[in-house]
Amino acid sequence: MNFSFDHLVWFHHKPENAIRPLSEQGIYVAQGGRHESWGTYNTLSYFGLNYIEFLGIEDLSIAEQHEENRLITQIVEQLAKENREGPAKIAIRTNQINELAIKLRNDGHKVYGPLPGQRETTAGEVIRWTLLFIEDHSNELSFPFFIQWEKSDSERLSGFKEQGILGRHSGGSSKFESVGFVVRDLERTIKIWGKLLNLTPSEEFRDELIDARCQTLELPGTNLLFCTPLGKGPAEKVLHDRGETPFLVNVSQANQNSFFEWLNGYWRIQ
Repeated sequence: MNFSFDHLVWFHHKPENAIRPLSEQGIYVAQGGRHESWGTYNTLSYFGLNYIEFLGIEDLSIAEQHEENRLITQIVEQLAKENREGPAKIAIRTNQINELAIKLRNDGHKVYGPLPGQRETTAGEVIRWTLLFIEDHSNELSFPFFIQWEKSDSERLSGFKEQGILGRHSGGSSKFESVGFVVRDLERTIKIWGKLLNLTPSEEFRDELIDARCQTLELPGTNLLFCTPLGKGPAEKVLHDRGETPFLVNVSQANQNSFFEWLNGYWRIQ
């Protein structure tokens, strides 16, 4: 079964407010659209087919009605009730979502879906997809969810080019290199995720900038970087304040070198 990285979901009270501060760092963020039936809306930063979604709540009364869509239950809990912005969950792309649902159930996971989803863009286009969620275990890193788009990868990429939303970062060929997760038990977590995605972990290495020991799962599109703190650096701060979570965006080929904290997450641009 083939998987590719699709996107990182970043909870934000006002997704439109991501546009200016990131543009000042050379990262282009486009207007997204509304998920009318979920009570949410977004802005988006594309790196080819891989992207970062800044997701906010537009109508809490609608969002609170959802139970099967675990992303919406998470944003209601984390953003509306706990007032916690920041990177929250990743989506993995597949073209076999029905078969995957059966496999996950057979492997003993509790799953939600497949569930239909759609959003209307600011131009009035309706984009459709299907979602699949795995039940999370409390106090551990939130599992990825899975997405299958109505259109093929090539159709979507052509559409992005026509809309002019690609190549808009200051480094025209900027790449969403990896997303970092902070975890308490590196070996256990990467073993679980490696089995889930049928990927072999890299050798362990030390990341001096975030003061952590790390391993990588090389996923097509954007790699997954798992890190356990070694000292009192950024990784330890996030783990202490927020628990196990996505926390770091690594962007390469950006024609600059910067590292900064913004809205409960870190950005390394190089």
